Amino acid sequence: MEKRGFYNPHEAEQVKVKAGTLKGIDNAAELYDALLHVWCEATCAPRLRPGWSKENPTLGQCSITSFLIQDLCGGEVYGVPLKEGGYHCFNVVDGHVFDLTSEQFGEEAKDLDYSLNHPQSREEHFKASEKYERYLLLGSLLREYLGE
Repeated sequence: MEKRGFYNPHEAEQVKVKAGTLKGIDNAAELYDALLHVWCEATCAPRLRPGWSKENPTLGQCSITSFLIQDLCGGEVYGVPLKEGGYHCFNVVDGHVFDLTSEQFGEEAKDLDYSLNHPQSREEHFKASEKYERYLLLGSLLREYLGE
């Protein structure tokens, strides 16, 4: 397995997926390994699709991934304020802070502020029906990849 390059992979290894939720996935770090096979242009935020590639699969995947992790592992979703507005979502589960999609920022990822000042709600994010549809698609693609 390649080195996991997202924010706090060791924390994600400590976060267990709810029992019986996904076949063959025990923790959030293993969930990342599976998501690498299913993140795609169709699950990327529409405004970021021109920049999406297999070399940068986490681009535009933060909120839908974070809420899927919340479904599978529990915890809360928080946001890092972005210079251009909006938030980049990440997860906190039982005190473990991690961000499976931080790699999309490249070297700038080191400057992200993971303070817990900006809780995010799925109700707010999913007001955008396209985002909710991408979230459903991501979950479906993940289960298909895992043979469920």
